[in-house]
Amino acid sequence: MLVEIIQGTEGGGLVVIKDSAECDGRSLLKGFVKAAVLRNEPVHVLGFEVSEDELRTGLDSGTASRLVFHDGYSDPLQWLGQGKLSVQDYSAQNMRNRISQSDDPKVVTLVIDSLSWLLLHTPPTAVCQSLQELSRGGLKVKRVVALLHSDLHEQGVVGSVCHMATALVTVTPVSGSVSAEAEPNGTVRTLLRRKTGRVSREEECYSVREDFSVQILRDLSTRKQPTPDSRGETKQDDPAANLTFNLRLSEGERLAKENLSLPFTFSEEKKSSLLQPRSGGGRILYEPDASDDFDQEDPDDDLDI
Repeated sequence: MLVEIIQGTEGGGLVVIKDSAECDGRSLLKGFVKAAVLRNEPVHVLGFEVSEDELRTGLDSGTASRLVFHDGYSDPLQWLGQGKLSVQDYSAQNMRNRISQSDDPKVVTLVIDSLSWLLLHTPPTAVCQSLQELSRGGLKVKRVVALLHSDLHEQGVVGSVCHMATALVTVTPVSGSVSAEAEPNGTVRTLLRRKTGRVSREEECYSVREDFSVQILRDLSTRKQPTPDSRGETKQDDPAANLTFNLRLSEGERLAKENLSLPFTFSEEKKSSLLQPRSGGGRILYEPDASDDFDQEDPDDDLDI
């Protein structure tokens, strides 16, 4: 499912790559950049964490030429007065204005590297509000891909950002050994909220090649299929094998259960006898006496109130 998200099969929205100090997700971010360029989409990068040269390192000349880098790395807080982009400039309207200045009429993929820098210097509510407006699509912006360092923020802030994501990609280190030709970069847990409303989850082991194309090495969410035994029959685990109580009935208990008459149930003979009409059925006759002085206007007249 990671390849499906990178290729943009589900269209636009917000993609959040959540990493930590244990496993870096920037190489995976460059994989999204390369895939967008291969789809012939212009890519605008809000660079706050690494320089433009470092971001372009490893990308081929064709991919690098399609990048529009908005420099927020040189002077992000405007201390030197030389920066082209500051954290105060981050807003949905400002970003759309910057993107609209490009001559390319196509819709673009907006990459934020990284969202953690904005969250550390701007109120999270303002960041999330602008992020939601940008991820809705509309004029010029088709998709937003943001890198988030989860170990730099409180869990409430991380949860708020991830809750808005159309696709959440969580990068973690590889646990155990993986038999594969390529060296794995890590394990990725993906959550995709599809347009139909269905939520898909998957866990995969991935590798990023030198050209930043992403390769899936192993699907870790695939359940182990039952294997046939020597007779060709499939062995299945018994779910009631290790219980402290018995779920099965012996033959005698089963016969007793089948012959047991449940309470408040009628046999067929009794049902037929009750349903047959009877001639001369009983009647109740009532003749009021002198003490039965019933007043229609005051039914409680006989009560001593």
